[in-house]
Amino acid sequence: MDLPIRIYGDPVLREVSRPVEGITDEIRKLADDMIHAMRDGDGIGLAAPQVGRLVRLIVLEGDVFGDGETPRVFLNPEITHSSRARTTYEEGCLSIPGIRADVERPEEIVVRYRTLDGEEREEEAVDLPARVLQHEIDHLNGKLFIDHLGAARRNLLRKKLRELQRQASRPSNA
Repeated sequence: MDLPIRIYGDPVLREVSRPVEGITDEIRKLADDMIHAMRDGDGIGLAAPQVGRLVRLIVLEGDVFGDGETPRVFLNPEITHSSRARTTYEEGCLSIPGIRADVERPEEIVVRYRTLDGEEREEEAVDLPARVLQHEIDHLNGKLFIDHLGAARRNLLRKKLRELQRQASRPSNA
């Protein structure tokens, strides 16, 4: 199934996702479809709200973790620890095309989640994996990377963001 990426201005991007209650065929298919959508958009991570599904599911490219080409699926991911050390890195988002900005985030995190096999895991993530996980988990909580920017930087992006909102509010057959 072709899952279109929701663009800034779509209200679903500001909603909080509900937990995945059970690992069903529907959840497995959604994860698979999200992996295809992420790859079609040349992304390295994607959260279910970005395809209009309000469930706590994210997918990340395996390259992010050095796992090769096998993508990773995280069900109900939760950050249980964040380091005090912070780092700044330029972020972008498939739901906010054409906009990139430096975002400061904790350098290391510990995340607890379930796999598609139902296994509960907890792992430490540092640098890029930590950043991508935080970015995607933010989506599950209705937050976008631009929410981490200062008022002055957001002001500079206001015109581009308004144009994205206009595009998002147009009918898809227009």
